[in-house]
Amino acid sequence: MIVDLHNHTPLCNHAEGSIPEYIDFAIKSGTQYFGFSDHAPMDFDPKYRMKFNDMKQYEKDVLDAKEQYKNKINILLGYEVDYLKGHMDERVLNADVDYLIGSVHFLEGWGFDNPEFIGRWEEQDIDEIWQKYFDTIEEMAESKLFDIVGHLDLIKVFKFMPNKSINEMAENALNAIKKADMVLELNISGYRKKVQEPYPSKSLLKQAYALGIPITFSSDAHNPQQISMYDESIVKMAKEVGYLECAYFIKKIRKFINF
Repeated sequence: MIVDLHNHTPLCNHAEGSIPEYIDFAIKSGTQYFGFSDHAPMDFDPKYRMKFNDMKQYEKDVLDAKEQYKNKINILLGYEVDYLKGHMDERVLNADVDYLIGSVHFLEGWGFDNPEFIGRWEEQDIDEIWQKYFDTIEEMAESKLFDIVGHLDLIKVFKFMPNKSINEMAENALNAIKKADMVLELNISGYRKKVQEPYPSKSLLKQAYALGIPITFSSDAHNPQQISMYDESIVKMAKEVGYLECAYFIKKIRKFINF
């Protein structure tokens, strides 16, 4: 992938590999713009994210790598931020970074994509949960705090699929994303999960394309070997839908490159 903006580091406590190892894999994959966007700290679910006192070291490590590799690849700095009311922190939201990815991993405190809590799915009305998820994505977009929408339909990760139309449930969320002028990431990590397809699905991507929502690409790698896995598949899907360019950000300024 020519652009790859969503990747992690060991500071989130559930990723492996050094920053140089990630970058070396990205260079070998032909990536021109490679972004680190590790899980931002917040006062909730600390087990799966960096601490606030890790932020300076994280930013320094990425910026040092940016300088070290400047003749080989463009390194970008970001955070993946959980949209969770009452827990988002100004230190993250106002950080001096290239971009922020807004993601929804929690519904009323339930980490629905965490295998530790998969048992709660058996207690849920699947249609209600899916709608609640997209309603939360809509709220996130309306907040206008973020540049990129992380894994739009992450709710499908364990393949608990609804009976209702997913496109209809996601309609208001996509309209809010368009209104907020956000970028939608095409995230290949879904290929590595039980659902075995990217985020978003091709059907939702067609819906986004019809609205004129721009895209970017993401490995969402938690170890270096995951960089650009299934990249040919995701690029092919984007082109089949009609996309010819993808976005990246430098100091919150959105730019585009053909792929």
